[in-house]
Amino acid sequence: MPIPEDVTGDEIDKDVRQELQSLPKTLAEDVAKNLVMVARLIDEDPEGAYGYSRVALRLASRVAAVREAAGFAAYANQKYAEALAEFRAARRMTGTVELWPVMADCERGLGRPEKALDMAGAPEVHKLDKAGQVEMRLVAAGARRDMGQLDAAIVTLQSPELASSSVQPWTARLRYAYADALLAAGREREAREWFAKAVEADRDGSTDASDRLAELDGVEFVDALDESQEDEGDEGEVKGDPDSAEGGDRD
Repeated sequence: MPIPEDVTGDEIDKDVRQELQSLPKTLAEDVAKNLVMVARLIDEDPEGAYGYSRVALRLASRVAAVREAAGFAAYANQKYAEALAEFRAARRMTGTVELWPVMADCERGLGRPEKALDMAGAPEVHKLDKAGQVEMRLVAAGARRDMGQLDAAIVTLQSPELASSSVQPWTARLRYAYADALLAAGREREAREWFAKAVEADRDGSTDASDRLAELDGVEFVDALDESQEDEGDEGEVKGDPDSAEGGDRD
């Protein structure tokens, strides 16, 4: 797959660069460039990211960072069995537990919420950092919802991190998930309160909490472009035939 000229491979994280030092120099550069493309495209063009991840995997399947990138690219394309296999391979290579929550979420994607819950109660969770533990809580709550256990999902999300007034990288998503669970349980007033709190914490627009809040408040959004096009269409109809039914009697 083509690599843009502005991609040098030097953009990758220093830890990944260190991993690639086990490869011949030219090969390491090629792998690095493909990993840069995975990171660049994974949000806006998951299919493209997946393609570059397969190239990197073909070039250096024994590098943990490559297996991890391939896992996230597959995950972004909802290829959960493939993603899980790659995450497991990366974990075997590194011995770390950082991927435990996303591995559990792959189990959810494969229709195995019970397995995700088993993983949420495993000893590995205690080895996660705070961000990882919050992520695991989100996955566990999602698994409860998959199983139709809305009240249990709500309880799962109730935690010191949810109650805290400080804003952390995970705060907006945690508050959003709690609001969404409350709404699904028919607790609209509380849901509105937590969507509002999610908006306060969502500094980079990682959720659509503001839209959900507006919906609860009965605010309707009108696409300005569509409205403009409709106005142009109206003008054309009136000029073409001022006495026509379409031009003279329009909702």
